[in-house]
Amino acid sequence: MRNPRNFAKPLAVGAPTPPIDIPVRPSRMIHFFDPSNPRMAVKVPELVTKLDVLLANLEDAIQAEKKIEAREGLIKIAQGTDFGDAQFWVRMNSLDSPWALDDLLRIVPEAGDKIDVIMVPKVEGPWDIHYVDQLLAQLEAKAGLERSILIHAILETAQGVANVEDICSASPRMQGISLGPADLAASRRMKTTRVGGGHPGYLVRTDPNPDDENAPRTTAQQDLWHYTIARMVDACNATGTLPYYGPFGDIADSVACEDQFRNAFLMGCVGAWSLHPSQIEIARKVFSPPPEEVSWAKKVIEAMGDGTGTIMLEGKMQDDATVKQCKVMVSYAELIAKRDPALAEQYGIDPATLED
Repeated sequence: MRNPRNFAKPLAVGAPTPPIDIPVRPSRMIHFFDPSNPRMAVKVPELVTKLDVLLANLEDAIQAEKKIEAREGLIKIAQGTDFGDAQFWVRMNSLDSPWALDDLLRIVPEAGDKIDVIMVPKVEGPWDIHYVDQLLAQLEAKAGLERSILIHAILETAQGVANVEDICSASPRMQGISLGPADLAASRRMKTTRVGGGHPGYLVRTDPNPDDENAPRTTAQQDLWHYTIARMVDACNATGTLPYYGPFGDIADSVACEDQFRNAFLMGCVGAWSLHPSQIEIARKVFSPPPEEVSWAKKVIEAMGDGTGTIMLEGKMQDDATVKQCKVMVSYAELIAKRDPALAEQYGIDPATLED
């Protein structure tokens, strides 16, 4: 166990001091792209004007023979792109792969000043984070970086879920955790071949009609990922880490994608992955608080004054707990208003009046 007094000290001489508090910036969509694909690379300057997070993917979706090409493409894109207010993330190869070490040895010295977050796949426990944490500190010191690169873990194994609380608290660099439903399903031996979303076989059924054994019985599909998302959200919020839903694989089913993203948003996730341009707007819509709810939240906060006591507002009871809920909604809307002029207008928020 690391001495708590030393927890936020650099792990290498000359490395930047890790942040005490993780910067909370809008990250409604983490949009994946293949940096080995020239057609995708030329779209990067335009994409960064539309996205909260652009992520260069080096892992599973990249064929083995293109791993080095993808890494070189990432470095070239990072060095030649002005990302503006958008964040630039990298999903490195998994720590048990032959490419992981070289990913960090090349990326940090040559592009570390442009990278906000490194996403680490298949994290099983805090030991994985400790390894990346120490190596990043050494490479940052060697490269003379002035800002710490943050770490984002993907929760995609049964052991990772069992250790999620320890993963979240393993390093002050821990920016967030994403649910990786496909690998997690395989790790758990779940009987589904879908990438995220529900399954028509996972359902509950009403009891039989005692007066008519042939009467139809209503069914309702359940959420395969409810327990895992809830546990991940609790672990993240207990440690100041941000929770995310991961991929939704059925690109053509925009309705189910929106439903899955909204479930995650309501449970506390701040964003989700977008694997296709069509999912960018779904994530933007879902993970931005609805203007009417922001308006209501501001009304409650104003009516409650110092936040103590109880009042009735339009027939609804309001107390200190509801004020806290409303402040979460308004503060998140203010963050988004700084990046999204259209939503700022709908929220009635002037970004110029907000503190950085």
